Amino acid sequence: MNKSKRGNVWLAVSGIVENEKGEWLVVKKTYGGLKGKWSFPAGFVNQGETINEAVLREIKEETGVIANINGVIGIRSGVIDTVISDNMIIFSLTAETTDIYIQEKELEDACFMHPCELIMDINASLLIRDLAKRKAETKLNMYEEFDPGDYFGYTSYLLFL
Repeated sequence: MNKSKRGNVWLAVSGIVENEKGEWLVVKKTYGGLKGKWSFPAGFVNQGETINEAVLREIKEETGVIANINGVIGIRSGVIDTVISDNMIIFSLTAETTDIYIQEKELEDACFMHPCELIMDINASLLIRDLAKRKAETKLNMYEEFDPGDYFGYTSYLLFL
């Protein structure tokens, strides 16, 4: 049995942050399965946080980049060792700022790279190369104007359609 602090159901977020040149913000983690590989800024959703708040926080914490959400590109879901449900929402974002400040505790490097470069880079994660080949685009847009009513007790509510 896994004794993760997150339990056996994980919810993470990740983002393709694109700058005005069409380049994507990529990072190299200092730990884990993607150590030394280009991947997207990512992290877990905290208690009391929506997925959109989490992705903006993670990107800013890891790289200092401030971004705006365009929508959701997709969802990655898998099961680790037949026990842990590992789920990630992948967002499309536009960089509002492009100065990078690396969170040295988690990252060894971060930069903006063109998707064509990432396809050919042996240090790019498989997910990045696949999304670059597919020319990933927003599939679900974020809507804040829906109101589910008071009877559910939501303090924050969004729909991605």
